[in-house]
Amino acid sequence: MAAAEPTLVIAVPTFHRLALLDALLDALRAQADPVGAEILVVDNDPAGSAREVAVGRARYVVEPARGLAAVRNRALAEAAGADAVVFIDDDETPAPGWLDALVAAWRSHGAEAVSGRVLSRFPDGFDDPWIEQGGFFVRVQFPPGAHQPVAATNNLLLDLHAVRRFGLQFDERMGLSGGEDILFTSLLVKAGGRIVSAPDSVVFDDVAPERLTHPWVLRRAYRVGISTVVTRTVVHGGLAVRLRGLAGGAARVVVGGARWLLGWVTRAPRHAARGARAVARGAGMMAGALGLTYREYALRDHG
Repeated sequence: MAAAEPTLVIAVPTFHRLALLDALLDALRAQADPVGAEILVVDNDPAGSAREVAVGRARYVVEPARGLAAVRNRALAEAAGADAVVFIDDDETPAPGWLDALVAAWRSHGAEAVSGRVLSRFPDGFDDPWIEQGGFFVRVQFPPGAHQPVAATNNLLLDLHAVRRFGLQFDERMGLSGGEDILFTSLLVKAGGRIVSAPDSVVFDDVAPERLTHPWVLRRAYRVGISTVVTRTVVHGGLAVRLRGLAGGAARVVVGGARWLLGWVTRAPRHAARGARAVARGAGMMAGALGLTYREYALRDHG
């Protein structure tokens, strides 16, 4: 007798993005139905503002506890009876064949997690060489089947049998600071799990105009610096990790400052932007090493 097809849940965390969620659900339905995957919308608005958009098109639940970690943990709980959960953000658009490619990589490699590719798209008419050449929205790419040390959850399949076996949950202390996904996947790898790259599984991240500002991208770089050191401290522990974070952050500030100055003097946006990004990330690493936090999602959307 043929083995049963694995059961899949596509989890969509959402918060006050009704138009984007509406478009995403249409796109997901076309890929979920052929493989019998269930779509789950987890609304982080206690008032349930996404209810009318989601009900009738997906399973809909409200998670009143603030933060992405609580939302993702609720998704894991709601999908407990399935074989795998697939996370996608509510401001993304899956390319044709996205889900099939993700599942195919999971089946062929038998990995505990599969990470797809995320490509950012800017609004029509956007023209800022500083942001474009600074690489603020460019993600690290891995070849097909490569093992990744960490992964974000904006295009990620998790084998729920492995999640349960390792006893993993998203750390809700990072729910408003961000980086809970990097910590989660770092702990998965530490426990013996594998994250396999599936670059043929593509989603498009349509960048909102309010994020295309110099202060926003530098704040994000600062937060990433903090969460990088926090993750290393949790996973590996010890004063030595904090000291390395402090020293590494200081080095980034110095080198990045020199590169920013070079870019300013030569009017080269690439050097100016990448130097500023290094300074912001280095400052974040130093802050993280000193135990400081930055609640990036405390006063705005959860994207």
